[in-house]
Amino acid sequence: MTTSFAFLVNPASGGGAAPGAVVPVARRLRDAGATVEVTYSPGPQATHDLVAAAVARGDVVVSVGGDGMLCSLAGEVARLGGTLGIVPAGRGNDFARMLGLPDDPLAQADVLLAAATRRVDLVSWAVGGVSRVVAGSVYAGVDARAAAIVDRVRWLPGPVQYPYAAVRALATYRPARYRVVVDGVVGEYDAATVVVANSRYYGKGMAIAPAASLDDGLLDVVVIEAASKRELIRSLPKVYDGSHVALPEVTVLTGARIELSADARVPVLVGGDGEPLGVLPSLASPPAVASVLPGALTVIA
Repeated sequence: MTTSFAFLVNPASGGGAAPGAVVPVARRLRDAGATVEVTYSPGPQATHDLVAAAVARGDVVVSVGGDGMLCSLAGEVARLGGTLGIVPAGRGNDFARMLGLPDDPLAQADVLLAAATRRVDLVSWAVGGVSRVVAGSVYAGVDARAAAIVDRVRWLPGPVQYPYAAVRALATYRPARYRVVVDGVVGEYDAATVVVANSRYYGKGMAIAPAASLDDGLLDVVVIEAASKRELIRSLPKVYDGSHVALPEVTVLTGARIELSADARVPVLVGGDGEPLGVLPSLASPPAVASVLPGALTVIA
């Protein structure tokens, strides 16, 4: 049984719910004889130092928050050869959903105590000489606009934030000309969005890439080509069960290395696991590159 855990908590996750979410989990672990250290995220550099210290001690690093918090820890834990645990306490929790983690706090604690691990892939995202690691997916276009809107509508009830943002983004979108290179094969599309997915879920349960797997050494690329705003909004419910991939406007590709660039009237926004990642390079510039990192992370699930 694993007996030592270092919890890193994002106090802003889930509209401030994360600090409360950690309490029953930590209590259950301590009652079972485990050592639990809880730290509230003090910023990126300090968090990296905390992760390094925890891994050096042999602790399981536990992400308490949403997909953005998990994403900020996963790359460092993987680089140092540590093990990651997850207490999902954000708005989306899509990576935890993909792993099949329970919603109940006591059940989450029992998963951590059982310490059954699996190795999962991660994604390296590199653009302009800067790279970072993403756990679930990178998305460019209308999806990134929707993610930006979600951050501005926290006053809405949680269950409607993502659907509201998606409709708002679709109602105002303009298509871009994308170049998508998958393992050297070039495609060009007039599209609303392009998603490079390691996990099948994003946007609080949308099955954007229904065939995606966390341990197949491949990324799924979902291209949603330009259509009328009305057609896109009408098709939005299909994303929740993955049936959108049967639409003629949707192309799904798979590969280990994906290059992305785009031209549009305004820069094409990019996001990853709920966090902004800037904009896509133009077609005349060196592309952004997403590469799979096979089996990079050991996670308790």
